[in-house]
Amino acid sequence: MRANKSASGLLLAVLAAFAFGIGGPFVRPLLDAGWSSSAAVLCRCAGTLLVLLVPAILRLRGRWGVLRRSWRTLLAYGVFAVVGTQLLYYSAITRMPVGAALLIEYLAPVILVGWTWLRTRRRPGGRVLAGSVLAIAGLLLVVDLGGAGGVDPTGPILALTAAVGVAVYYVINAGLDPELHPIVLLAASMAVGCIVLVLLAVVGIAPLAISFGDVVLAGGRVPWWLPTGVVVLVSTSTAYLLGIAGGARLGSRVASFVGLFEVLFAVLAAWALLGDLPAPIQLAGGVLILVGVVLVRLQRESPEDGAPSHVARRRARVALGRRSADVPETSRTGP
Repeated sequence: MRANKSASGLLLAVLAAFAFGIGGPFVRPLLDAGWSSSAAVLCRCAGTLLVLLVPAILRLRGRWGVLRRSWRTLLAYGVFAVVGTQLLYYSAITRMPVGAALLIEYLAPVILVGWTWLRTRRRPGGRVLAGSVLAIAGLLLVVDLGGAGGVDPTGPILALTAAVGVAVYYVINAGLDPELHPIVLLAASMAVGCIVLVLLAVVGIAPLAISFGDVVLAGGRVPWWLPTGVVVLVSTSTAYLLGIAGGARLGSRVASFVGLFEVLFAVLAAWALLGDLPAPIQLAGGVLILVGVVLVRLQRESPEDGAPSHVARRRARVALGRRSADVPETSRTGP
């Protein structure tokens, strides 16, 4: 029985990584056709909210006090994980390969290591330090400052800032209310994201530009609603639901490693759909980043690495027992 559960959890987690990974390659044609990054994010948020609104209400079962009690968490998720991270990521992929931008965003655990070191004055374990060094070396290769074509530094800067947003998400995720189901969290965060994006558009900070013409995808022209539908229905709604189900069966720690397949799927999808493939030196840097992130996560919950989430997760396990996997760190609201 346990083997069947693990096998089904692994399948669900891999499918979730695939669904997340293809999101960037399907958004890129919209951006190239004249959509602003804020419009693409708003479309994703609004569409996902419509899909998950009824399931979220059913999950609440009238316990609206959970939302009132968690309003700070929902606001932080909406601002950082939904609006901030996605806006920065979408802006980055207009200036650099999709896979390379996603690789830089995966530096979030390394950023957390540095922040925790500064905050606690406790040196991380040797494996964590080695992983961080490898990941930073990989970042330098992905940025490819010495590339023959010259690299626009704006893209890597935007992607690295998005990684900071993901790191903030991980910190927030460590202190979630156990009664706040991930589906409710996602739907409410998307609602907050919609409100923030509309306000940003009204004041002129992030104008909304949408084009309803055909877009270029996989060498041909397709209607705009096709990639939009894939992003909303597959890369957001379905991806999160699969990730939640897979995390519940595998546990957050194993599911987080399986989630690394997202990068592979993103690179392959960008190559197949856009002809967008990172340079060999960037791919080599990507391998270093992934190896470094794996090393960091292997000791993420050990006392010597000082990870900011281990105390909160231990409390969650005491409160929920085996149900602690229902709050997986892979239930992301990033790209």
